[in-house]
Amino acid sequence: MAGMTIGKLAAAEGVGVETVRFYQRRGLLARPERRGSGFREYSEEDRSRLVFIRRARELGFTLSEIGELLGPADSDSPGTRSVEEITRAAAAKLAEIDAEVRKLTELRCRLRRLVHVCEHGSGADCAALHIAKEAG
Repeated sequence: MAGMTIGKLAAAEGVGVETVRFYQRRGLLARPERRGSGFREYSEEDRSRLVFIRRARELGFTLSEIGELLGPADSDSPGTRSVEEITRAAAAKLAEIDAEVRKLTELRCRLRRLVHVCEHGSGADCAALHIAKEAG
């Protein structure tokens, strides 16, 4: 599928043309030169980068983190980082998610206690009612 137009590249990976252009502006995808046809032609390497970007986004990586993993789009470097570097980045992302889950679990417990107090205690026991009375 070499020599794809931007529309074919986008359609092949289930994204919009504007998404491809956005990734180009962010330096994640290169903007190929125009060919004799007048169209820019994207390669299989461009498609592979787009697949990597989409998968990394689905795993929660930011565009900046993805850029670090891919390296510059318009360089002559081989592209994606080593397996060890990707593994380290994934482990760091997992640790961030674990910390966020712990925070959300604690918040859920606190909210459950508040709901229980408000439903089964007196109005004076429910902190949310005190706030509502003061604000209103």
